[in-house]
Amino acid sequence: MLRQRVLSSIVFVPVLIAAIWFENPWFSIVVAIAALLGALEFYNMVSQRGWQPFTIFGTLWTLFFIFNAYYDPSYASESTKLLVTFSLVTSAVLIPLLMVLLPIRSGERTVVSWAASMAGVFYIGWLLSYWVLIMNSYGRDWVFIALFSTFAVDTSAYFVGRAFGRHKMAPKVSPGKTWEGAAGGLVGALVAAVVLSVLLDTGIGYAKMVLLGFLIAVFAQLGDLAESKLKRSVGVKEAGNLIPGHGGILDRLDSIVFTGVVVYYCLRWFVG
Repeated sequence: MLRQRVLSSIVFVPVLIAAIWFENPWFSIVVAIAALLGALEFYNMVSQRGWQPFTIFGTLWTLFFIFNAYYDPSYASESTKLLVTFSLVTSAVLIPLLMVLLPIRSGERTVVSWAASMAGVFYIGWLLSYWVLIMNSYGRDWVFIALFSTFAVDTSAYFVGRAFGRHKMAPKVSPGKTWEGAAGGLVGALVAAVVLSVLLDTGIGYAKMVLLGFLIAVFAQLGDLAESKLKRSVGVKEAGNLIPGHGGILDRLDSIVFTGVVVYYCLRWFVG
């Protein structure tokens, strides 16, 4: 398993670094692809529970969240504002369109299908759109800091948990997670956030970066637990099998869906 995880990282991490380095539109394209695959995995999981989400419309609306973040009117030129309008109108149309489709689904699960569809849109599309906003508003350095501090949480928690984990954090949700691993993830995030901030010369003080690292550690692990709870509730072990050693795309997105939101609003406070 560890060997597969390392090999998968060797393949995917350079692609991600290149997308961040070359900024938009490449970074937004990668986020959109991840959101698309994550949404498909999400709807496939809930379908196994018998909830029958509106996969096509949910996936399209997920992509529109990413699209709108990329073409934020405050950053768009005049030539792209028409695209913004088109996206907003289309997104607005999707809601009544879904409402029209509801009667087609007979039985007691109609509302559940609607709720499952909307959950995928907001869980994946809306939350991941904050990464595009970070790139648009604050540039690639902060995307590097936010993303790799989150990865530091996962990596540190994994190795510390395997080596020293004794006390289960949430055995009914994620039996493999321990408080020792969580502490290791916290230290990893603090070190990564401070070191990357110094290396990239952000000009942000140590106290704020420690706070940011702490919040990244907390919300990355909450995101991980939330996805574990979701998988347990629908009775699957992994969201998919696209990434050897990791599971599906959704299994890699779990720790970053919350941290993008947290980092964006921290940067609004730190930088303006």
